[in-house]
Amino acid sequence: MPHAAHRVLVVGIDGVRLDVLNRLPTPHLDALAAEGFLAPIEVDADTPTMSGPCRATVVTGVTVAKHAVWSNDFTGNRLDVFPDFTTRLAVQDGRRTFVAAGWQPLMQAHHGGPLFRAPSSTAYVSPTADTPEAWEHCDEQITEAAVRVLAGTGAGADVPVNAEAGAAGGVDDDVVASFVYFGAPDETAHFLGCGEAYEASIRRADARLGRLIAAARSRPSYADEQWTFLVVTDHGHVDAGGHGGRTPEERTAWLVAAGPGIGPAPRPLRHADVAAQVFAALGRHWTLDGRPFAAAPHAVLLDMDGTLVDTESLWLRTVREAVPRIDAGDLFDVLGRSATEAAARLLPLTGDDDPMSLAADLEARFLTAVQREAAPLPGALALLDLLQESGIPTALVSASSRPVMDAVLKTLGADRFRTTVAEGETPRSKPAADPYLAATRSLGVDPAACLAVEDSPTGVAAAEAAGCRVLAVPSYAPIDPGPRRTVRRGLEGIGKEELWAAGL
Repeated sequence: MPHAAHRVLVVGIDGVRLDVLNRLPTPHLDALAAEGFLAPIEVDADTPTMSGPCRATVVTGVTVAKHAVWSNDFTGNRLDVFPDFTTRLAVQDGRRTFVAAGWQPLMQAHHGGPLFRAPSSTAYVSPTADTPEAWEHCDEQITEAAVRVLAGTGAGADVPVNAEAGAAGGVDDDVVASFVYFGAPDETAHFLGCGEAYEASIRRADARLGRLIAAARSRPSYADEQWTFLVVTDHGHVDAGGHGGRTPEERTAWLVAAGPGIGPAPRPLRHADVAAQVFAALGRHWTLDGRPFAAAPHAVLLDMDGTLVDTESLWLRTVREAVPRIDAGDLFDVLGRSATEAAARLLPLTGDDDPMSLAADLEARFLTAVQREAAPLPGALALLDLLQESGIPTALVSASSRPVMDAVLKTLGADRFRTTVAEGETPRSKPAADPYLAATRSLGVDPAACLAVEDSPTGVAAAEAAGCRVLAVPSYAPIDPGPRRTVRRGLEGIGKEELWAAGL
């Protein structure tokens, strides 16, 4: 099936207190939150509660210690080393990006700016004065310009959109990531405090957000696209309207997120997670301080025995029959291992001196049992169907032999897998990384962007040695959660949200 085009819109609404937002009717933010989540963000302890540092963290994905924007004076920053996501995507990936904003340091060389160094196209309209009224008019013009770009209808005459010189196809043919900034609520709070005028400005910002979302959804190509919408504030305010201090009202920000794989609010969020999620939504992964909270795996690599098919019980029974005196510790130690490796570990318990004979015996007994009794585990076929419907390549990666794998494929359906790796087809078997690395090479994907699904500690060790994210569904031996490892009871009920979030 053809892959949908992924696009991201980030909207930064300056200075909106979460407690105020929660009591206001904001239908467009509420609708996005219902599709995904609304969650608080606590400004990092080392970050001043000012727009410059917080906004820089949002769009670069790194903290102040790296981007070095410590105030609204950007002088001395390291944005050349840690660029904003629109610049990184445009310069390093050649993708089209767009920024619309009216705050000068974001867009121009002013007080050490700009924050956005080199997006593909921009719309910049500065307010005529630092007043709430002027900022409302500025935000309105920014909205009009952004609506045309998001809808794919081109730049209008009243608000110029500056395109990269010589760019083919115009300024809005294929914009994949956009950032739009609204400053009026923050300016209103500074002048008038967090009262009725401030609340009215927040409601107007919500209405403008609605127009942006409607523009994206009006695109002729929208049905073939997958959009991620992220709306974030940088800091709050004290009641009188100021900020820059360390009160809970100032340090509490928030994020609204909706899009592919985004479900209920995940772990505690940070501002740096926003840029990380932008990259993840577009299938890119850079080393940042932030972490994505939903990322479509580039491929899913599935273990076979005990993960997709009920063969671990058959394997344990096989081992018990071949080695009747085995205890529980030795028995579970051979879970996830090949017949050859299992034989080497079990030989001292048998009194024999021929590991090859024991391996052959284990293999023959196990193959016979699989051919007669193997059946898919609950949720296995539904998961494989979900992956196929989502266009995500899959690989079957097993420590079982090719004859055993071929027997199982008759049950699962060989056409469900883009590639398969069996025991003996790599220099080393699990728990070494070789089988997973072979699968990713065959698929042409980065292991770090792949999700491995495993049921045994041996398999988890192999997947993590290859650098994969891991979704563990323990069969007999327990598995603890860990970095880039999610543990759940079984495959039943797994949807996109669980897949996208697993191992992040």
